[in-house]
Amino acid sequence: MSTVSTHVLNTATGRPGAAIKLVFEAIGPDGIRTEINRAITNADGRVAKVGPGNGAIKAGTYRLTFMTGEYFTAAGSRCFYPKVEIEFEIGAADEHFHVPLLISPFGFSTYRGS
Repeated sequence: MSTVSTHVLNTATGRPGAAIKLVFEAIGPDGIRTEINRAITNADGRVAKVGPGNGAIKAGTYRLTFMTGEYFTAAGSRCFYPKVEIEFEIGAADEHFHVPLLISPFGFSTYRGS
């Protein structure tokens, strides 16, 4: 089984994206999404195990949805993207996947981290 972690950085302030709500879902071959877990980034902008319980997940297609609008509103800032959805595939078993998210009020970027 694989594991997934994430980290959010606010590039406008150079600070971690703390207290950002996120939803982790599996996407079936038919396109139907099934919620696996909900989490909130810690003070360092991280969630160490996005999956349920021990964090282990199977190969498949997944989506992380970050509630960036709520985060920027709480910080007293407007934003253009109220949610950021990142869809990705896990093909290998027993591997760790890190999904970083760089955000600003008017843009975002992501990549496969280590």
